[in-house]
Amino acid sequence: MEAYKQEFIEFMVDSQVLKFGEFTLKSGRKSPFFMNAGAYVTGSQLRRLGEYYAKAIHDSYGDDFDVLFGPAYKGIPLSVATVIAYSSLYGKEIRYCSNRKEIKDHGDVGILLGSSLKDGDRVVMIEDVTTSGKSIEETFPIIKAQADVQIKGLMVSLNRMEKGLGGKLSALEEIREKYGFDAKAIVTMQDVVECLYNKPYKGKIYIDDVLKASIDRYYEEYGV
Repeated sequence: MEAYKQEFIEFMVDSQVLKFGEFTLKSGRKSPFFMNAGAYVTGSQLRRLGEYYAKAIHDSYGDDFDVLFGPAYKGIPLSVATVIAYSSLYGKEIRYCSNRKEIKDHGDVGILLGSSLKDGDRVVMIEDVTTSGKSIEETFPIIKAQADVQIKGLMVSLNRMEKGLGGKLSALEEIREKYGFDAKAIVTMQDVVECLYNKPYKGKIYIDDVLKASIDRYYEEYGV
């Protein structure tokens, strides 16, 4: 595992973004872990978050893209933080773009926030986590309606590695199959378990034998 991936897992724990216990997801599933990117609230957290995304995107797509698109609402700060980090780390200016939930009819009119899209733009999408792919289903036609762009792929922070809406493939695999572009994550839950299972971090065991058994049971039912 690359060093920045282990650092990112520890960063999620420190930021109380990744939690362990028992959580009821929007899908109704009872999960032994939960990730909430809304818990990144400070300047230093957003700076580091943008750097981790930038490193993962650079590893996956290099400099071969022009626009980073973050679906509203959580994708807006993610895209802004990441283009700032990308400029700092790699010296390339990437434009950020997001959608509005409601079309603005005065001033800066339209459905887009940030950069406009133009024919030939190469776009990478960015999200916190994708469980069902619903936000992609909503934003993909918005992007394609603005200009003749090429979507290079999607980057999320955590791959939950569980079945998507279709019940067979993971949410990221369903996106690849349905839309024809790549979908990756900074880390997977397999990486998280490898990093934290019975390994103390700052004096605490976050994934002990009991929680590991709960995670295993969860993946027996919902994993791919």
